[in-house]
Amino acid sequence: MWALKKLNLEWDVATNLRVAQLNELDEFRYHAYTNSFLYKENMMYLHDKYIPNKEFKEGDLVLFNSRLRMFPGKLKSKWSGPFEVVSVAPFGALDLNNKNDEVFRVSGHRVKHYMGKVDYGHVVEE
Repeated sequence: MWALKKLNLEWDVATNLRVAQLNELDEFRYHAYTNSFLYKENMMYLHDKYIPNKEFKEGDLVLFNSRLRMFPGKLKSKWSGPFEVVSVAPFGALDLNNKNDEVFRVSGHRVKHYMGKVDYGHVVEE
């Protein structure tokens, strides 16, 4: 019987304590949500900071990744080219011109700038 004397049966105090605990839990969840949102924003900024912008203009030389690998090899390059940009279509599509004056359209995500020199061969007269 002594155990019943130690119980606190004041319902008003117990309900106020429980409501205060629930409010603390809601506040903790809110702070966790805002902190995760800020963390995701910072990580997205750091990720996007190191992605180079690829802006192509008419006359630029580019390399093209065709993804068709007829003869796969570890040391063989995936990039072919250089190709000349004939025109830039909306949403990043490019019209490329190859050595044989054939024009074809590719996505801007599958090309990169060509940094070398162009040498199609030398014509020597005797």
